[in-house]
Amino acid sequence: MSCDQDAETSHALGCFRDRLKRLIRVEPLLDLLHFLEPDRKDRIKAKFREEGDINAAAFLIDEIIHSKNYEQGWSRELITALETVGCKHAAKYVLNSPPEPTEEAENDSCVRLIDLLQLTLVSMKTGDVCAHCRALGLLTLEDQENIMKLTENQGNIGGARLLLKRLVKNEAGWFSKFLQALEDTEHHDLVRELRGEPCNEDGFIKEPWEKNDHLSLSFSPSSEESKRNIVLRDYQMEVARPALEEKNIIICLPTGSGKTRVAVYITKEHLERKKQTGQPGKVVVLVNKVPLVEQHYKAEFGRFLKHQYSVERVSGASQLKISFPQIMEQNDIIICTAQILENSLAKAKNGDEDGIKLSQFTLMVIDECHHTKKGGVYNHIMIRYLKQKHQNQLLKKQEKSPVPLPQILGLTASPGVGGAMSQQMAEEHILQICANLDAFTIKTKTFKEEEAKTPYKRIAKAEERKEDPFGDVIKKIMDEIHKHADLKLLCEPGTQNYEQWVVQKEQNAAKEENQMVRVCAEHLRQYNEALHQSNTIRMSDAFRFLDKYHNEELKTKSSPDEEGTITITDTERFLFTLFKDNKAKLQELMGKPQYENNNLAQLKTNILKEFSTRERARGIIFTRTRLSAIALCQWIQENPKFDEVGVSASYLIGGGDQSVVKPMTAAEQKDVLNKFRDGQINLLIATTVAEEGLDIAECNFVIRYCLVTNEIAMIQARGRGRAEDSSYTLVAEAGSGVAERESVNEYREKMMSTAIAKVCKMNRADYEKKTREFQMQAIMEEKVKIKKKQKKGMMKEPPSKISLSCRQCSVFVCSGEDIEKIENMHHVNVTKQFSKLFTVRENASLQERLLDYETNGVIACKNCGQQWGSMMLYKSIECPCLHIKNFVVTYGSKKKTFSKWSELPIKFPAFDYTQHADLLVEDSGEEDMETD
Repeated sequence: MSCDQDAETSHALGCFRDRLKRLIRVEPLLDLLHFLEPDRKDRIKAKFREEGDINAAAFLIDEIIHSKNYEQGWSRELITALETVGCKHAAKYVLNSPPEPTEEAENDSCVRLIDLLQLTLVSMKTGDVCAHCRALGLLTLEDQENIMKLTENQGNIGGARLLLKRLVKNEAGWFSKFLQALEDTEHHDLVRELRGEPCNEDGFIKEPWEKNDHLSLSFSPSSEESKRNIVLRDYQMEVARPALEEKNIIICLPTGSGKTRVAVYITKEHLERKKQTGQPGKVVVLVNKVPLVEQHYKAEFGRFLKHQYSVERVSGASQLKISFPQIMEQNDIIICTAQILENSLAKAKNGDEDGIKLSQFTLMVIDECHHTKKGGVYNHIMIRYLKQKHQNQLLKKQEKSPVPLPQILGLTASPGVGGAMSQQMAEEHILQICANLDAFTIKTKTFKEEEAKTPYKRIAKAEERKEDPFGDVIKKIMDEIHKHADLKLLCEPGTQNYEQWVVQKEQNAAKEENQMVRVCAEHLRQYNEALHQSNTIRMSDAFRFLDKYHNEELKTKSSPDEEGTITITDTERFLFTLFKDNKAKLQELMGKPQYENNNLAQLKTNILKEFSTRERARGIIFTRTRLSAIALCQWIQENPKFDEVGVSASYLIGGGDQSVVKPMTAAEQKDVLNKFRDGQINLLIATTVAEEGLDIAECNFVIRYCLVTNEIAMIQARGRGRAEDSSYTLVAEAGSGVAERESVNEYREKMMSTAIAKVCKMNRADYEKKTREFQMQAIMEEKVKIKKKQKKGMMKEPPSKISLSCRQCSVFVCSGEDIEKIENMHHVNVTKQFSKLFTVRENASLQERLLDYETNGVIACKNCGQQWGSMMLYKSIECPCLHIKNFVVTYGSKKKTFSKWSELPIKFPAFDYTQHADLLVEDSGEEDMETD
């Protein structure tokens, strides 16, 4: 094929990119494209695994269009490959021979119809239909094998979904052949449904999934535009009714009862009503976790409404290159994290053109709305709303036009009782949430007919530990440290009280420049954590934790270059020697299973029972820390007993980088959840990240392992056990107080239900008076807060008022005058004098995350090895970034410690990039002259 034809093909790929990405099957195609280099293929395959066919196909097209290095004739190879793998429809577009517009439109309607009726069509006999489609030339042999393999592994529905996905990539004309295949396999009802003919007295097929889902879909062939009709159950319509009357409400329904689907229905009705009255409609859906943005888009709002309205999602993980106001302007429904909206509202308040106002929305859906409380981002947004509402009342009195405000729809499975000790306090809490969301009412439903779906609850108490020689050795080490630092013990090691006590000791010692007590307190914290671990996970896990800590501390005491040696104090030498002397004893004891905690044995019994007595067990274990989630997962994977009963486990932890454990990325979380849904994983060990919001497949058992928080978390976790005959088990050691706290949560749950019922029955005038009082109180508190902040801002002192010293060795680091701010966030010191005080080490966490494109490292004190911050690259300038928690701040005559820079009432100047860049150029010029 000539160069001209290659160029024409490249042009066609660009013109038809959006259509081609939906028609190309990437995985089989890549095997036949020999003009693509192996590393490019690997990148495309990775894209396919992480984001699916469509995104991978778009990536493949872009790779081909933008590369100029392919051998002449590559386009012929591409077209042949497309035809070979069954993408003949795509091949025609690549050949620049698309179908006629009418034919194309008809084909698009057929594709949309299959998508709309997919939940009905998956009831087909996949094997029979697949064989007939293969005979009619709609599927390749490879397609047939893949569909049958998936049917065997995941059941009839999984295979049917793949069959439908493959069908729609065929050339125009496939639809009539598919109808023939359905007729030949006696799926007459499905054929009539696809042709728009009534199937029974109701006019649509009864779905096989309808008994478990909360909504059903029907297709109306007579409508000009294909669309999904969302049909609510009676209880869902009941709770939605006030919102359909344009009232602000809170919907409180248990996990799995279709709250979000009700919100989708209300959104659809809202936009249709606006359209009919000729008014603009704009909906924002707020969530409090990044993964929920994508989940709500794919599973709910995008799935049901994108055929009719423009729906977009925005979060910190989004790759969109346009501003939030532009996204809002161009779409009808925006799903975003609450912080993104709050940032944009704040910009508008400050007069920034890149900001937006609440008045630009007509409906605001707030997911997990029980978080609308003091200090939360939801509450910041609603305070803006309440202030404008109050201002509107004044405008009306002055006979001026009020500023429009959006309708509010709050969603929650449990508003909780806010730590209430009495029924009256519980009612006050519910009223406070209603006031915060300006709710006309809170709507809920008591599921008498659904009681059977409530998990069976039991408390599995493990016997108290009779002997704990491993823990005794750790306590003996801690006693030695107490004596060395002359610390008077006030509480039992291994407890939360001890943790708080030792943290306070460390902070005071840092301010007093008492290096001995400070470093002892830091080590005591680690031993206290190890004690907790030995009571919940294996002794070997606790030992590894301590061993890793001491190895990393020793590394900080070795200089990465030859410039000098880092000082090791007598106390540090004592602490390292103390662990070294006891290391062999700890290793010996951790190898003796008779000394393991009884909680693990009880957990093992429960897991084995669930997997032995159920035909298909699927469960979640909730635990307190990320480290315990990972350790429990390893314990299960290494124990052959679990493998014998078919346990396939994985852990699920949060994405925030705030602990010693490497966090999970959003892609890693998504991968685990997908495998859990597909059945590749049947046991999740999770931290509280999985309790709330995330769409997790139905489980038939939930275990909370030595973990009790509040009644909201208990309800959320229990709600994960949605399947029939599910169980909810609390595993705890007798005498630990965990079981007793669970009983308190159960009592609070009853208080909450009673409180909601009473609030719903309140006299309208009393309800409005009470909520208005709460709202006025919130507005006044906000005004006082703003005045204090303004006063504090005005009182901010010059940087010369402070100096920083190393938290560990107390050596002077710098004056506040040396510090500048980058993007009003990062505090850096780029002075030559400061650069002589620190060393740069590799960032272990970045290495673990394989972020090889990061140039960041850790900066540490040359004198003692204490970490000071990180080395960041800002527009090609290396900037040492200081973390305030690693320093003691001398403020006047007082020494203080801070956890955040914002706590420090000092106004630092902005980083002068031009000045520093000029200095760097001058320095490099001098170096060049010396070299010459």
